[in-house]
Amino acid sequence: MRFEAGQVLPEQVFRVTRADLVRYAGASGDFNPIHWSERTASGVGLPGVIAHGMLTMALAGQAVAAWAGRGDVVTDFGVRFTRPVPVPDTDEGTALSFTAVVKSADNDAALLELTAICNGEKVLAQARAKVRQA
Repeated sequence: MRFEAGQVLPEQVFRVTRADLVRYAGASGDFNPIHWSERTASGVGLPGVIAHGMLTMALAGQAVAAWAGRGDVVTDFGVRFTRPVPVPDTDEGTALSFTAVVKSADNDAALLELTAICNGEKVLAQARAKVRQA
């Protein structure tokens, strides 16, 4: 896909469940109990069990790859974490919504500025990706 400056990219929504957190913990080796124990998460002041920050970032990266049509054209990617992503103990889990605006684009590359929303709140800041133009 070729991007144009000012282009608004379509929303992508990903669901995250407690089962996803267990799978991510196994893959990443991050077994911090705030990602699986309600008692521990609440005990340290969190709103409950939360998603791994790097899982949230990976989903943002998945959105970028989908907008671009492939992942190997993403040349730079970064975010700052601003809020936790609570994951309730339900079959539905929680929804993470990603949108983006193309801040700049030329023949070689495009700069995307992402917005990530969970439960009506922004969970990432300074979420940007540079994508090589096809």
